[in-house]
Amino acid sequence: MTIAPRYAVPLAVVALTAACWFTPSWRWALWLMVPVLLLTLWDFVQGRHALRRNYPLIARVRWLFEDLRPYLRAYIVEGDREGRPFTVEERSLVYARAKGEIDSHPMGTELDVYSDEYEWLGHSIAPNEKAPKDWRVKIGGRECSKPYESALLNISAMSFGSLSANAIEALNKGAAMGGFAHDTGEGSISPYHRTYGGDLIWELGSGYFGCRHQDGTFDPDLFAEQAQSDQVKMVEIKLSQGAKPGHGGVLPGPKVTKEIAETRKVEAGKDCLSPAAHSAFSTPIELLEWIVQLRELSGGKPAGMKLCVGQPHEVMAIVKAMIETGITPDFIVVDGAEGGTGAAPQELTDNVGMPLREGLMLVRNALVGANLKDRVRIGASGKVHSGAGMARAFALGADWCNAARAFMFSLGCVQSMKCHTGECPTGVATQSFWRQRGLVVEDKAERVARFQKETLKALREIVVSMGYDSPWDLNQHDMYQRIDSAKAGPLDEVYRFLKPGELLADPDSTPYVRAWKVARADTFRRVF
Repeated sequence: MTIAPRYAVPLAVVALTAACWFTPSWRWALWLMVPVLLLTLWDFVQGRHALRRNYPLIARVRWLFEDLRPYLRAYIVEGDREGRPFTVEERSLVYARAKGEIDSHPMGTELDVYSDEYEWLGHSIAPNEKAPKDWRVKIGGRECSKPYESALLNISAMSFGSLSANAIEALNKGAAMGGFAHDTGEGSISPYHRTYGGDLIWELGSGYFGCRHQDGTFDPDLFAEQAQSDQVKMVEIKLSQGAKPGHGGVLPGPKVTKEIAETRKVEAGKDCLSPAAHSAFSTPIELLEWIVQLRELSGGKPAGMKLCVGQPHEVMAIVKAMIETGITPDFIVVDGAEGGTGAAPQELTDNVGMPLREGLMLVRNALVGANLKDRVRIGASGKVHSGAGMARAFALGADWCNAARAFMFSLGCVQSMKCHTGECPTGVATQSFWRQRGLVVEDKAERVARFQKETLKALREIVVSMGYDSPWDLNQHDMYQRIDSAKAGPLDEVYRFLKPGELLADPDSTPYVRAWKVARADTFRRVF
């Protein structure tokens, strides 16, 4: 007689339990076998999972390996250039710089230099060793009375609530130690942002957290109260972000603690809504007028916007609004679709939004083509983690860079992919007290500051090797990539880079003619 697999395990467990009971020296094992027997019998009779019903107890091994799979891959299976979203090699570079360890590499590049994974920056026969040791970028147009001298690498937007209190304190202390800025994220300015006094960029999302009326609309008085603090250096309107562009969010009521509620000016224990669209404006002109208001309410500080580019005509509409009104933002931060977040719908993360390279070039071309680039600084954000990545962004038109996940790695993040569960093992992306207690603020702050310093040092080494005085000297002619398997060339042979005023003088000759023609300053919609 053949015993079906679904009966084999329960019968074996029963037989083993009986053997343990009647063998005195093995009775101690009964305490182990009885729970196993009960679990097996439960699997045998339950009706929700077919595998557990057909293969009691054994089917649970599958769950075990599913849970262990990411860790086994990360620590045993993956090669140095594998792993998503950041490879082992990319993470290791950040860890080494944050810890002050050797970040050099032996035996030459592991890239296939004849494939499209290799792109390069053109060095000079005459390197410029006299290049300055440090650079700052002045952000603030002619209407700005308190411009900000920004570092070239700052901490990108990450909110308290998404990150732990210890993580926020370590980031801000690191920023204070290194003389760079810390973006608050749309969760507003928490007490932990203020502990060490590091420079802040206050990000305003569609929920207007920290400066909202009870109905969720913008409260100018609350905004002015916080924005005029000496610690706040710039104000950034979040139009969209790379990981979930055009999507709002909800922080469920159980996660809205008293502390988070006080920071965001919402009710504790109730769902905290961040709408998909802003209520403070509905047209490009209104957006610019709101920027003027924020600049005035903050006491003359730089005010700008952050967006992941989606519809090119919307960027052109904002540019046309600048031309019609004479109002310009002090800066625009371009976030790439490769940017990260604690939680986002998979469909949006994988399928919506323009990557940083294309988005950065489009914004650069729109401003240059309309003769506005000298009035608006451009920031670049989206998987920036190295000096080489920064150099590429500068070559495409950026004036400075922001990084988020790279600074998380400097705090000790191991890319466990648990950000959305609250179970971050390193205490970075969690509100669990016992998990975040492992993150020692004083130690991690030093790593944050060291990573930023060493990354800028790497950027300078590239600038020196290219024979330039500053990273702003880099342009599209200096960056090369594969065009096909038989040809490589500078970036301007692959993409079109507009000349100053070209969009105004002859839009029909540009790749943006269709977007330019359907864009209007009084609406974000296409007008045919």
